Amino acid sequence: MPSKEDLKRRAAEIIDARADDLTALAKTILKNPESGFRELKTAKLVAEQFAALGMQPRSGLAVTGVRADASGSSAGPTLAVLGELDSLIVSEHPHADPDTNAAHACGHHCQIAMLLGAATALTNPDVLGSLAGRIAFMAVPAEEYIEIEYRDGLRRDGKIEFLGGKPEMVRLGEFDDVHLAMMLHTTSNPGEKLMCISNTNNGTVAKRIQFIGKASHAGGAPHLGINALNAAMMAMTAINFNRETFRDEDSIRVHPIITKGGEAVSAVPADVRMETFVRGRTLDALMDANTKVDRALRAGAMAVGAEIKIQTIPGYMPLHQNQAMAEIFRANAAELVGEENVGYVDHRGGSTDMGDISRLMPVIHPYVGGATGLGHGATYVIEDYSLAVIKGAKALSYTAIDLLADDASHGNSIAGGQRPDMSIPEYLKFMRDLASEETFKSG
Repeated sequence: MPSKEDLKRRAAEIIDARADDLTALAKTILKNPESGFRELKTAKLVAEQFAALGMQPRSGLAVTGVRADASGSSAGPTLAVLGELDSLIVSEHPHADPDTNAAHACGHHCQIAMLLGAATALTNPDVLGSLAGRIAFMAVPAEEYIEIEYRDGLRRDGKIEFLGGKPEMVRLGEFDDVHLAMMLHTTSNPGEKLMCISNTNNGTVAKRIQFIGKASHAGGAPHLGINALNAAMMAMTAINFNRETFRDEDSIRVHPIITKGGEAVSAVPADVRMETFVRGRTLDALMDANTKVDRALRAGAMAVGAEIKIQTIPGYMPLHQNQAMAEIFRANAAELVGEENVGYVDHRGGSTDMGDISRLMPVIHPYVGGATGLGHGATYVIEDYSLAVIKGAKALSYTAIDLLADDASHGNSIAGGQRPDMSIPEYLKFMRDLASEETFKSG
């Protein structure tokens, strides 16, 4: 039986032999960006690649998701290796689609190429024959929490229930048979070095808000109107007055935008729309902030006598990573890029639906360099595909080998040693209970 070191050397040879193809795949996806639940071309490419490796992909999961499984030579846990299909909307990005403004300004095109590279190595008989359990390769849609109105339309049409790809795949049962999960994200932060271990991320709740006032002539009879824009401004001020109650360690973030400010400058605004995220490091802190934001929104409406509709949409759970899995990844990262080039970040203010999976099983969500510029911005591009794709694929493969070789001794120990925060039914109930639509009349 080959040793883990032998298996890793073989995996590296397989990935190196396909390095040019994997880089080309990443660049093809870069040139064809698609935002969440619209990733038809990217999903088709992934399914074709999975099929070429001898697997039987299942497509159309959560609209565009793709899953293909490979079984080892003996029983063991199921490890999900994930990649994210979707892009952002960044019109000024150099690789933005001129028609949709979609752009890979977060490196998901490299995630998919990494996933395919890892699949190429791990499904090779020289490697797979020495692994226990099963590997579920998942290309998941809609991680970027954008285009909320479009996604909520899909929900109302019955095409999805949750607005993120991983929560939707949980609902569909795609994680019912999974015991461990991991993925690898790109980073452009030099302080995070060439590869980076992290610990936690904020969770998030999304809100769509409508302030309803009364239109009137803004110059001739403003006293006959009810100014919905003033209600919205008062609400944002009330949110700001709550900020001193947010504890630093809870990493609360509330960042509203007004998406509609009125109809005409000559009329008292009677229909004003707002969207916001509420983020927090822990579920308790997130729910506390969510309550305070709702209270502030109602207060803004009450101040001017307006009506308000608040739609609360479940976002993503706070991410908590498994430290035993993280240590395995760190050791492999050190082998690939050198111990001095492996960074660590304790907490990130952004959110990911990998947080939802972390409530259900042990997960890791580390980072790999190769990008420059500001994430989610027009300057975010991949400069080093050898690092971002090839070494990324090796890091995933090596970690999978450590988890599933030797009769999956590490994988079994980790899967059995972490008690889930929630069962899948408990998670789904929480998400459904959180969703709400409220109308508050202040008169």
